[in-house]
Amino acid sequence: MEATTMARSLFSPSPSFHLSPSLSSPKLAASFSINPTLQAQKATPLSVSNARIITPSMKSNRSLVKCTPSVAVETEAEVPIEKKFAAYPTVMDINQIRDILPHRFPFLLVDRVIEYKPGETAVAIKNVTINDNFFPGHFPERPIMPGVLMVEAMAQVGGIVMLQPEVGGSRENFFFAGIDKVRFRKPVIAGDTLVMRMTLVKLQKRFGIAKMEGKAYVGGEVVCEGEFLMATGTE
Repeated sequence: MEATTMARSLFSPSPSFHLSPSLSSPKLAASFSINPTLQAQKATPLSVSNARIITPSMKSNRSLVKCTPSVAVETEAEVPIEKKFAAYPTVMDINQIRDILPHRFPFLLVDRVIEYKPGETAVAIKNVTINDNFFPGHFPERPIMPGVLMVEAMAQVGGIVMLQPEVGGSRENFFFAGIDKVRFRKPVIAGDTLVMRMTLVKLQKRFGIAKMEGKAYVGGEVVCEGEFLMATGTE
């Protein structure tokens, strides 16, 4: 009974189309006129037997499909960790540093200069390893680089700036004169790379005194900072 009612409603004649009074002008009426060729064609009525009857069981089997645009995800090839990080540049190697500084083992605490601006600043690194001779006593159970040696390493980087022709310091008459406002922020342990920046702030050649500011970093974080006084002389 329900299927017969649905079929009748599908194929019942539609109500006739009438023009409103506002569309009664001859031009508008002509635009809405029906093509004579279409009038000649008579639609063949569909029988109920040819109609597709949708039963309740068919309705329940239909499912809603959500179409989403496919997004291409490009994944970069996994780079091995040993190839991800570039090494520090070399502006001065250990042999060049030995030509400038008078320090020798076990007190040469600068391994490489990675940036240098004549008469202004120098950035150098110290590779802290468990083989450093101070670790057996500081401390046997927890190897920490002594703060005084961090200060000494930074002063040696300052010496690289001071003992250049642009400043005119003498290797034979160069001394670490004093420190001020030194702060130790974090401990430095075996395996760290200590990156030290020393900047010349003021130079009084007449008195042979230079003031420098220094900061030391591990992994981009400040571990030590302070102000340094250097005493220079002429040969």
